[in-house]
Amino acid sequence: MTIEVSAETRLGSFKLDAHFVSDGRLTAIFGRSGAGKTTLINIIAGLLHPERGRVAVDGSLLLDTEKDVDIPTSRRRIGYVFQESRLFPHLSVRHNLLYGQWFTPRARRYAAFEEVVELLDLGDLLGRGPPQLSGGEKQRVSIGRALLASPRLLLMDEPLSHLDDARKQEVMPYLERLRDQASVPSIYVSHSVAEVARLATSVVLIADGRVAASGPASSMIAKIKRQALTE
Repeated sequence: MTIEVSAETRLGSFKLDAHFVSDGRLTAIFGRSGAGKTTLINIIAGLLHPERGRVAVDGSLLLDTEKDVDIPTSRRRIGYVFQESRLFPHLSVRHNLLYGQWFTPRARRYAAFEEVVELLDLGDLLGRGPPQLSGGEKQRVSIGRALLASPRLLLMDEPLSHLDDARKQEVMPYLERLRDQASVPSIYVSHSVAEVARLATSVVLIADGRVAASGPASSMIAKIKRQALTE
């Protein structure tokens, strides 16, 4: 599946002028804080509208300012996992997961509840509420909820940034399983070299609102390590 993104916009004094194409299973957008990573994926999700831009997923046009195309967020079929889990505290894990299905027409659902529960090892958590979960467990539930919306693309905005090292190591194998076994492609935002090196199949390196380089992870890891050393 090919993801095409082109976006130009200003937010105060910050200018974003970023363009990339990726066909990787898990595309990492890597850069230091303030580089424009979250701005870019918010444009992909339809949460932010650029002055000029184009977004297409597997040939399906979601945004094209020249053609006056701007599909509403609710119809883009994009799953979004935020830095914090944003689970509903009054609902059980089971009902938080099922919430992901409610806004997806049955004809477009491809993600089965039992398969997602197995993929993320959530079976023992279904009867619990979010206050009874660890930070890593909450993020696994958040990922499951996004998958059960049967998205065409999954966005993850630094989903491990609020976890301590032990919880990060707890979640990483599930992200690898998601990359290798789930049918949906993902865009993973991070400023962690270790996360990108372990998870990414493709990398987009962003600096000061521009794409500095992009390509397969095998050829990009050295570049992101060099950028990290300059921070």
